[in-house]
Amino acid sequence: MTGGTPRVVVVGAGFGGLAAARALRRAPVEVVLVDRANHHLFTPLLYQVATAYLAPGDIASPIRQIVRDQANARVLLAEAEGIDLATREVRLRLPGGASRHEPFDFLVLATGVQSSYFGHDEWARFAPALKTLQDATALRDRVLAAFELAEVEERRERRDELLTFVLVGAGPTGVEMAGALAELSRETLARDFRRIDPRRARVILLEAGERILPGFDGRLARRAAARLAAMGVEVRCRAKVESIDAHGVVVGGERLAAATVAWAAGVSPSPLATWLAAPTDHAGRVRVAPDLTVPGHGEIFVVGDVASLDQDGRPLPGVAQVALQQGRHVARAIVARLAGRGLSPFRYRDLGNMAVVGRNFALLESRRLRLDGYLAWLAWALVHLESLALFSNRLAVFTRWAWQYFTGQRGSRLILGRPGRPERPGSD
Repeated sequence: MTGGTPRVVVVGAGFGGLAAARALRRAPVEVVLVDRANHHLFTPLLYQVATAYLAPGDIASPIRQIVRDQANARVLLAEAEGIDLATREVRLRLPGGASRHEPFDFLVLATGVQSSYFGHDEWARFAPALKTLQDATALRDRVLAAFELAEVEERRERRDELLTFVLVGAGPTGVEMAGALAELSRETLARDFRRIDPRRARVILLEAGERILPGFDGRLARRAAARLAAMGVEVRCRAKVESIDAHGVVVGGERLAAATVAWAAGVSPSPLATWLAAPTDHAGRVRVAPDLTVPGHGEIFVVGDVASLDQDGRPLPGVAQVALQQGRHVARAIVARLAGRGLSPFRYRDLGNMAVVGRNFALLESRRLRLDGYLAWLAWALVHLESLALFSNRLAVFTRWAWQYFTGQRGSRLILGRPGRPERPGSD
């Protein structure tokens, strides 16, 4: 023990890490919550910041505010750089550059994922992913600036390029983003310009697999594809990207000229395995024991997107519900360990999948229930509102959604970056 009260260090204040920290609020431990950002981010709604539905502060909550009434918790703004297994310390880098070693009795690693470009990291310069608030506001700048530049562009070819938006990857993020962009151009901006018709903007959704939403029931995926087509989105499956540059994408030998390309095709875990010298799966996630501990290190738990665990012969998906349930399980396991009891295996309770495709239409899949349309959209809205960390976030999001629903206008259409041409990576 570190001396005195057992210390639980939680690295990462995403869904899993925050769930673990909050579930320990009545435990006889000291909780140290470490994150390189000062806020918890509700990532399922990041695409709505990128498409001007919501403001950044609507989906982000200060970590200190979330745990301020939790007497046994303190927050460290720092980035984890490694673990000393022998001394049971986490190596941290503080904002000013100083280093710090934080001792622990129990360690919960919930460091999340980063975007994967499948060996083509050079594409990141031209096709940014959507993982942080900075990503979302930068993409919003690029999208809105594209319409502004098209309004004053004399060359038709360049105007068409500006008004073409390509999304790579047709999982839930790509599908939801495509629907939001289609509504932005065909509804919100439709009457705001004089020289261009925003409704003529092209939104192209590319998927390398056989169909969109591969994690959903086939019938629901087909319904989503039909909905996107009705909204004017061009859905292309079996469309493997060959290259991406500042002027667009090459797919199957065809160049798609586009000023805006966004990446929603893949993720890879943070470099936890190299810190732990632990076995990994093919994606680089740490293979954990059934109780979510690292084999050989019963005091270290790994949860969320960086943990690899099979259940009923299939790997658990990298979704928020898995991370939330794992975080709470770890808290119970730590309390049990302190009481001298054994650790029970983790069992995920599947609450289903959801995805939204524009206003009034969503997909809901839970056990045998398959639902699409307006009722699924209402359920999606209620679940997402309830899942936001603070009441102030719920109120802000509900208000903005209500305003947009009844007026068709989006209240966060702000370009915060450098005015003029959308910045292209590598430009001066």
